[in-house]
Amino acid sequence: MPNPILPLWEHIPDGEPRLFDGRVYLYGSHDRAFSDSFCDSRLKVWSAPLDDLNQWVCHGDAFLSREKPGRERDVTWLENGMLYAPDALKIGDRYYLFVYVFYDRGCVAASDRPEGPFRVLSPYTWGEEDAFPPDQCEGGVLVDPGVLLDDDGSLYIYGGFEKSWAARLNPEKPWQVIPESYTPDILPAQGPFHFYEACSPRKIGDTYYLVYSPRTGSQLAYATARHPLGPFTYRGVIVDNGVDYPGGNNHGGLCCIDGQWYIFYHRMTNGSVFSRQACAERISILPDGSIPQVEMTSLGFDRALDPYAPTPAHRACVLREGMVKHLSPLDTVVGGLKNGSVAGYKYFDFGQDYSGGEMTLYLETRGLGEMGVIRVTLDDPGGENVLAEFPFSGEGGCLKAHLPAVSGRHALYFQVRDDRRPPAWGLREKDRELIQLRQFVFTK
Repeated sequence: MPNPILPLWEHIPDGEPRLFDGRVYLYGSHDRAFSDSFCDSRLKVWSAPLDDLNQWVCHGDAFLSREKPGRERDVTWLENGMLYAPDALKIGDRYYLFVYVFYDRGCVAASDRPEGPFRVLSPYTWGEEDAFPPDQCEGGVLVDPGVLLDDDGSLYIYGGFEKSWAARLNPEKPWQVIPESYTPDILPAQGPFHFYEACSPRKIGDTYYLVYSPRTGSQLAYATARHPLGPFTYRGVIVDNGVDYPGGNNHGGLCCIDGQWYIFYHRMTNGSVFSRQACAERISILPDGSIPQVEMTSLGFDRALDPYAPTPAHRACVLREGMVKHLSPLDTVVGGLKNGSVAGYKYFDFGQDYSGGEMTLYLETRGLGEMGVIRVTLDDPGGENVLAEFPFSGEGGCLKAHLPAVSGRHALYFQVRDDRRPPAWGLREKDRELIQLRQFVFTK
């Protein structure tokens, strides 16, 4: 499944991937399209079989902080609290959801099934005590809880906003933080770590990895240690959702599926930092434990895009002066395209040399009453080596261009230009949206 990895109408940021019972489950926050705030009052779970990552299934609401018809809310100690960035583990025969209620008492919930629904066992406690010291674990909030079950049965939790911390949990009562284990500043806020938020722990071999978001916001960085409570060594950046794309915050985790490691993360839509969608990239873990930084692509779990199958425009991983825009749950475009905007896709596999000598590119657009030209280039988003041109005007529709045959693996870029007439309606040229892209396909 290419990026984004879930259907277009779904917005799951802060995704934590977990492998349970032959499936990969994604636990994350839940955003709304065109929202002006992060997250909402429900947590949803999606999953896919390990042998077919194109078949994601929505399991519906797993946990609620606001009641809905036929379902009472699970958080009873406050009304309408927003739910952020959970994590999940299987301990024994049960599945546990570690919940962050936005700057209020978080909790641990349990279910007999990995998809839930989850029911609250208890808010987090400081050992046997109900109240936390105000300067430890954010006084009981436990921001962005990431959890790790070690090989010896020890249970750890990591979290923090602007200041990190970690501690052990009682495996028999996983809502209980063991006070003497509390470790502040496990990742310093100072360089080179620059910790900000979004802790996600994993143990790989005999090394402990902690993925997190540094102060740059759009990046996911990582640190490693030989002990679950450190000391940790800064290792670098894994992915940055703000490179040639409208960036925002980032949150995700590592997962190995059928021998291949992935980093899960999210991207922005609708011209804001609030409506976020789940993405994934293949990564490599080298013999020295390092993870080379990967670029944001359109690929997700796929090794290449198929140019001869229709590609929805929302697969764009490069957007210079543009946005993925949801017109409805059934209609998503790349919009906000102005003079000089670029939409790019990485990577298509065109196959071996094609002896026919010519191909055709069809591009479906949504017209906005404007005129201009769309230039198509390979591998260079600002390149002058133009593969094809689409003049456009008025209502849009399906545009067609003949081009020389293409072979091999390439990135594809659409450059929008307006050099045909002065700005309309008194708007400056750079402020005027010219056209929207729906989908495209190559034919031989």
